[in-house]
Amino acid sequence: MTTFSFEQREQRETKFKAILLQRQQYLQTRLEKIEHDFEQPRNRDDDDRAVERNNDEVLDELGEAGQTELLAIEAALHRVKEGTFGICAKCGNGISDQRLDIVPHTPFCQSCAHALQHL
Repeated sequence: MTTFSFEQREQRETKFKAILLQRQQYLQTRLEKIEHDFEQPRNRDDDDRAVERNNDEVLDELGEAGQTELLAIEAALHRVKEGTFGICAKCGNGISDQRLDIVPHTPFCQSCAHALQHL
């Protein structure tokens, strides 16, 4: 387990908080665009309506994935505020910067995430 000095922890939290906030803003904007697309009038042509329905399904899935990620980001920002960001919620060990660079909102270290995926 890597231990950080107070200054290192502060710098690390500041870095990842900025990344999380940027991603949060991006997702909120994307979800607003998806919502706007759902509100658009539908085409009267049967073939075009079929395509629109397929597009709506894709947009709905993207919206659900975005909502899920937004919740995970909000939880990560809460962990930053509480001083527990970067600490695995399952085992209490530190989460590596390499893992946080890939999935900044993760509450789990690589080992615990792997174990949870194989339950």
